[in-house]
Amino acid sequence: MKKKIFILASFLGLLSACSQSIESTPTALPPDYLPTVVALTGQAAFATADALTLTVPSTEIPISTELPILLTEIASPTPTFAAGFTDFAQIRFLTPGPASSLVSPINLQMELVSGESEVVQVDLLGEDGRVLYRDLEKVTRNERGIFRRFELKFEIRAVSEAGYIRVSSKDDFGRIQALNTMPVLLYSVGSAQINPPGNMIYERVMVEGLKEKADFYAGQVNLRGRISPFNDQPIVVELVLSNGSPISTRVLTFDGIATQSFETSLPYKVTEPTLARLTLRQDNPLLSVADSELQKYMYLYSIEIMLNP
Repeated sequence: MKKKIFILASFLGLLSACSQSIESTPTALPPDYLPTVVALTGQAAFATADALTLTVPSTEIPISTELPILLTEIASPTPTFAAGFTDFAQIRFLTPGPASSLVSPINLQMELVSGESEVVQVDLLGEDGRVLYRDLEKVTRNERGIFRRFELKFEIRAVSEAGYIRVSSKDDFGRIQALNTMPVLLYSVGSAQINPPGNMIYERVMVEGLKEKADFYAGQVNLRGRISPFNDQPIVVELVLSNGSPISTRVLTFDGIATQSFETSLPYKVTEPTLARLTLRQDNPLLSVADSELQKYMYLYSIEIMLNP
């Protein structure tokens, strides 16, 4: 009898447990509730991503503020031109940059706009102007510039001395069309330390409104612009005929080597339309040895213009 009562009690407990299990089943979701859940979950995800994104700059600020300072310090050996000097130099140094410490051989890389003669002369000069290396190379004229690499081998007796990489080109009449110089330090032993070119990639002369083959009338060429001098030497402005003879010359003096404005005029006399080369050049007073053609030139900018009666 007790055994039957125990079985009956167990059966009633099982029925009670099943009843509680049925009653605890979750209520079914409405049909339109699932999209709402997805939308809310997506919004939460975007909010979390935004919050994480906003925290990133705070960890990056020290890097972004230090980078421009580092670049400024590296480029400090080069002069800083004022706004407006945006024309790339016809003879554009890519490497080495100014005041680089160099040993033989020098890996010179450039972008060149060759003169109309399509001959480029590359010189390495010692501190007194003696030629340590010279090379003449045929370079097809392309106004967009052509990349060229030169290997300059040299020997010096001293441990070190100042030097100058000077590159020039001529037009089809033999007049100097462009000339540019890179001051460097030469060492007989050691390792090279290369500086960036900085603003040396731009022309140092900017003449307002001047174009190739521009026409001038009434016996006068009026010029106005700005110059970034290499040194404190005067700037010589000339009109040179095809035979190499100058027909008009002006000498401009400047106060220091900061970028400065200039305004001048060159009178001329012609009886018929005549092409002439307008040149602006500056000498290197540290050279004691002068080239018979290139003299002591440190920089020369030129453009051909038309002189009319």
